[in-house]
Amino acid sequence: MTPVETGLIGIAILLVMLFLRIPIGVAMISVGLGGYAALNGVGNTLNYIKTATYWRFSTYDLSVIPMFLLMGEFAAGAGLSRSLFRAAAAMVGHRKGGIAISVIAACAAFGAICGSSLATAATMTRVSLPEFSRYKYSPALATGSLAAGGTLGILIPPSIALVIYAIIVEGNIVSMFAAALIPGLLAACGYVVATRVYVWLNPEAGPAGERIGGRERVLALIETWPIALIFFLVIGGIYLGWFTPTEAAAIGAFGTGAVAVWRGGMRWEGFIEAVLRTASATAMIFLIVLGAEFLNSFFALTRISMEAADWITTSSLSPFMVVAVIMVIYLILGCVMDSLSMILLTLPIFWPILSTMDFGMDPEHMKMWFGVLVLVVVEFGLITPPVGLNIAIIGSMAPHIATRDIYRGVVPFIVSDIVRIALLFFFPIISLALPLLLGAR
Repeated sequence: MTPVETGLIGIAILLVMLFLRIPIGVAMISVGLGGYAALNGVGNTLNYIKTATYWRFSTYDLSVIPMFLLMGEFAAGAGLSRSLFRAAAAMVGHRKGGIAISVIAACAAFGAICGSSLATAATMTRVSLPEFSRYKYSPALATGSLAAGGTLGILIPPSIALVIYAIIVEGNIVSMFAAALIPGLLAACGYVVATRVYVWLNPEAGPAGERIGGRERVLALIETWPIALIFFLVIGGIYLGWFTPTEAAAIGAFGTGAVAVWRGGMRWEGFIEAVLRTASATAMIFLIVLGAEFLNSFFALTRISMEAADWITTSSLSPFMVVAVIMVIYLILGCVMDSLSMILLTLPIFWPILSTMDFGMDPEHMKMWFGVLVLVVVEFGLITPPVGLNIAIIGSMAPHIATRDIYRGVVPFIVSDIVRIALLFFFPIISLALPLLLGAR
C-alpha cells in the first residue's frame, strides 16, 4: 500500500469517526498517530509523541488563548454586555428594528473584548431577549439578529480562531488582527442593513422602541467607558507596539477581572467558576490543537498535500479558482462542523497546497487575505443548518421559540454574508488595507 493510499484510508476513517460523533480531538489524535505508526513504525511514533507534544505546547503564542478566554469570562461576569446593549438601545432603539440593531452593535463591541462567538451569542441572548419580548418583536427577527450578531465574536479582534489560524500558517498574530478588523466592521454594517431591509419589508416585525432623552443617552454611553478602555489597552496596545498579543491578553484579563469585581460584584465563587470554565475550554482547544499536529504529521508522511498541489499545478485551475473551491468546501463543512474543528482539520491539508501557488501578492499578505476569508466562511457556518451552533445555543436559551422561526430569521443575514464573502474574495484590499497602512508607518 502506497503512502497516498494510506492517507486516503486515514481520511475515510476520520470522516466515519466524526459521523459517529466521536470528539474531534480524539478522532484526529487516533487517525494521526495510527497513520504515523503504519508508515513509520511504533517505536518512532512513541518517540514522536514525546517530542511533538512538548514542541507544540511550549509555543509561546498558545498562551494567548487562555488569557483571551478568561477575559471573555470576566467580561460576562462584569455585566459589560448589559451596559453595551443599553447604550446601543439608547442611540437607535427608537427606530424601526432599533432593538435588533442595538443587539448587533452590542455584539460587535462585546466581541472586541470576548473573542468567542458562542460566548457572545449566549451572553447577549440573556441580556436582550426580555427587551425583544417587551417591544413585541417577531421571534424570527429577534433570534436571527442574535445568531448573526454573535458571529462577530470570531472575526473582530481579539479572536481565538484568528490566533489558531496564525499559529498554524506561521503568520503574525498582530497582522491577522489588523486584517480582520475592517471585514469585522463590514459584517456589522451588513447586518444592520439586513435588519433595516427586513423591517422595511415587514414593519410589524420590529416595532420602534421608546425615545431616550439626551441626558440618558450620555449617561448610557459613559457607562461603557470600561469597555472602551479595555479595548484600547488590548487592541490599541498591540497595534501601537506597546505589548505583544500575550501581554495584551494578560492585561485585558486582569483589567476585565478588576471591572468584574468592581462593577459586576464578582466574588470568590464567581472567580473560581470563571477560571474553571476557562480551563475546560482551554483543555478542549489544546486537545484539538494536538490532534491537528499529529494529523498534520501523518499527512506530511503520506504526501497527500504535495500530490494534490502537483495535480492542481498541472491542471487548468487558477490559484483564485482553487481558493473558490476551498471556500465552497468550507461552506459545506460549516453546515455540520463547529468552527474551530473545521479550521484545525482542514488547514493542514489546504494550506500546503495554497502556499506553493502564486497569487500575485506577498506571501504574508496572502496569509492574511486567505485567513480572513476562512474566518468569514466559518462564521457563516455558525448560522446555517443543520448544526448552526449559534442557532443551537439561542434555541436552548429560548425554548419557546420554534427552530423554524430562528432559521427563517437568519436568512437576511445569510444573504448579507454571501455578499460580504464575494466582496472579500474579489477585493483583497479590504482585508489588506489596515495591515498595509500600519506597515507603512
